[in-house]
This record gives sequence, structure tokens and C-alpha cells, in this order.
Amino acid sequence: MSDNFRSYLETKGEIFRSFADQDSGCISYGVKIAGQKYFIKFSNEARGIASLQRARLFGQQVQHSALAKFHGLFPMPTELGLALQYNWLDGEVLYDYTRFTSEERQTHPKCAHVRFRALPLAKRLKSLDVIYTFHLELAKTGYIAVDFYDGCVIYDFEKDKTYLCDMDEYQRAPFILSKERLPGSSRFMAPEEFQRGAKLDGVTNVYTLGKMAAVLLGDSTGAINNWSGTESMAKVIERATRSERRERYPSVADFVRAWQQAVGQHPDRS
Repeated sequence: MSDNFRSYLETKGEIFRSFADQDSGCISYGVKIAGQKYFIKFSNEARGIASLQRARLFGQQVQHSALAKFHGLFPMPTELGLALQYNWLDGEVLYDYTRFTSEERQTHPKCAHVRFRALPLAKRLKSLDVIYTFHLELAKTGYIAVDFYDGCVIYDFEKDKTYLCDMDEYQRAPFILSKERLPGSSRFMAPEEFQRGAKLDGVTNVYTLGKMAAVLLGDSTGAINNWSGTESMAKVIERATRSERRERYPSVADFVRAWQQAVGQHPDRS
């Protein structure tokens, strides 16, 4: 059935990129239609369609300069499945498991993760600022990040621009985990995301956001190794990523405030 959709898509424009190796039940395409590049995400499976329905609701309710513009449902015959249409974002995903192994993500010179970590600290702090201010604004809407990791971060090396993608699993909080675990990368997941019956909320996101700094200023494992930030920044991240919820910052706003204060002490932040 996905072949049927691809054939249909080819009647509408030129497919210049395919993303088939995904674990969400979806297949995505970069398509050029009437001179404009778009990102089309499609599924005809129950799991994938449920994910797209969540993404559709999120796209309708949340707009931000860090996100690709959401156009809604891609027009097509309903029997083919469901597809969403976004503007195309130039750049590279920082965690590309389809092209590089875990070891290569630490050392391969063509890996976006390696090249990003080689950037000046000020540029990486600028990326983190985009990530943190977006999630700070998001918290005001009642949403929290689910399945957020470095594979959701797109960096345009030519323009020094940071974007975010794949918000399909984001949910309104608080909510109770009804399964054994949430989807996501274990490098970024708080302990409660593996506990059926646990309450998940902004404190959970404090952990995830703290891990993002550990990865972007440290290494891709999520540990604070090879740390390129300051000691005051490291102290903020250490508190944010504590296993005990009560020992973390009580909200995303408190975490971002502490982080920005620590960053403001760095002479090369601009």
C-alpha cells in the first residue's frame, strides 16, 4: 500500500528524499511540488495513523519559528491512508541512526553529531537556547515532550539555524503512564518513563532537557563527559538529571531560568 502512495505522490511532484527506515509505522518523503519543497509523512498502518493523528492535533495547536510550517492533511484518496504536509527544513538531523553506528556517531567526520560538537561553544549554546525556549513556551500550552531526543534536532550548518521536528508523541500533561514504558531514546528518558503508573509532567521534561545539554555539550551517550561548558552549567545539568524527581528543578521554567543564569556567566555566550 505504501507503494501505491509513492506512485500517487509522484504524480504530484518530484520525490527527492525518502525516509523509510522508521520505527513509527510511518514513511516520510521530501517532495518538490510547483517549485516548493515539502516534507510529507505517511502511513496506512493503525499505529502509524494514530501517531499522525496526534501530530496533526499538535500541529494545529502549536506554531513556532523552530518548527516547520504545518499545512495539515496532504490531499489524497482516503483509501491510501493518511499523510501530513509540512514545509521542508534544510539541515541535518543530529542523530541519524540510518547512516552511522553508535561508534561512528562519536568519531566519523561526516556525522552531523561529530561536526556539531566541533562547533564553537557559543553556537551550540545558541542551539540549546532554541530548544529550551521552545519547550518553555510549550509548557504554557499544557504539552510536554515525549520521545524527544537528538534525532528531533535539525541543524543547518550553512545558516547556523536550529529546528525541531517529530513532535508526534507529545502529550498534554500531567498524565499517568499506562504502559511499561514510553517510546523514546533511553539516553534522554527519566526513570519514571519506564514505570507503569508513574505520573509524567514538566519535571519529567526537566530531565530530558538536561540530557540534551549533556549530549550537545558533552558526548552522544548523554553522560557529562568531555564537557565543553562551564562548571556552573554542569551543576545545573547535574541537578536536572537526577533520578529522584523531587531533587530536580520543579518545572521547565525553573530549569530554563537556572540554565540561562549559568550561561549568562560565560564570557563567550554571544
